[in-house]
Amino acid sequence: MDLDRRSFLSVAASLLVLPRVPVADRRLLYVTTPGIRNYLNFGGIGVVVYDIDDGYKFVKRIPTWPIPAGQEADNVKGVAASAAKKKLYVSTIKRLLCLDLVTEKVVWDRAPEGGCDRLAISPDGATLYVPSFEGPHWNVVNAATGDNIAKIVPNSGAHNTIYGPDGRWVYLAGLHSPLLSVADTRTHTVTRTIGPFTKEIRPFTINGAQSLVFVNVNELLGFEVGDLKTGKKLHTVTVQGFEKGPVDRHGCPSHGIGLTPDERELWLADGHNKKVHVFDNTVMPPKQVHTIAVRDQPGWISFSLDGRHAYPSTGEVFDVQTKQRIAALDDETGRQVGSEKLLEIDFNGTGPSRAGDQFGIGRKRQ
Repeated sequence: MDLDRRSFLSVAASLLVLPRVPVADRRLLYVTTPGIRNYLNFGGIGVVVYDIDDGYKFVKRIPTWPIPAGQEADNVKGVAASAAKKKLYVSTIKRLLCLDLVTEKVVWDRAPEGGCDRLAISPDGATLYVPSFEGPHWNVVNAATGDNIAKIVPNSGAHNTIYGPDGRWVYLAGLHSPLLSVADTRTHTVTRTIGPFTKEIRPFTINGAQSLVFVNVNELLGFEVGDLKTGKKLHTVTVQGFEKGPVDRHGCPSHGIGLTPDERELWLADGHNKKVHVFDNTVMPPKQVHTIAVRDQPGWISFSLDGRHAYPSTGEVFDVQTKQRIAALDDETGRQVGSEKLLEIDFNGTGPSRAGDQFGIGRKRQ
């Protein structure tokens, strides 16, 4: 091919209009408050939104529930979202709210039997598993209408809930039990348990293949590892170089645990020492490799969808690779924001395109 012909084809190619590849035009962090007990000094009440790609700059506040005269705010207990359904769900100790992510209007507002704790949503956005507030049961809820579908009664002090990434299983942890219950989403019944662990289960997370679970338990500065296939506890891992001591909230030395999306690291909260400990998760049991100081007691840890940023509940943002703090969340009044209930939602030209999770769940499938 001669030079003139190559030049012509090069110019012609440059004029072609190629199909637009869907990308995230905007990545936003949705922080629900009051997300540390019902303390309004950590960001007030509502859903506070930040622009991830603009240095976590405050964007807006979406109203949730007003505080009735003479009453206190209710603790926010959990948050979940579906990009496919364009919905955001917020639970408090008494109520469950569905918001439209495009119009930011209330779709429905319910008061489930027994109140609410930390809910989870199915990958297709159709179903919610909503624990009662430290009660005997979980309500299974139609995410479109808020209607109850079923009730599951493990009698464990319903608390934390993770929907497996394949939609097949839901993991139910109660404050009063050392056993993790596993529910079959086809029948909405508990079919097996994992453990027992050494004490009652507090926050926990799973890997993407749903073969391992990593749990905080009462009285342990550290975590335990369980096998989701065999049901056996595999390891107890204790933080080295730090002592247990009094904590401001949760009554548990380590309340907060998360896997980076690539599952190479496990991040662990240390309430008394106001630290986050990082473990190498490429070996088993995971090996302690780094410690990060945070500005308040950490009570939860989650991550950005791309795995680059870590979100302890202290309202700080850390670079996962360098372990350096890169941002701290403030609201529109300049007030320091902190919450244990937050997640990332990405948007493109047609609306929500991806939604993260309030848990630091591993995202590798193999």
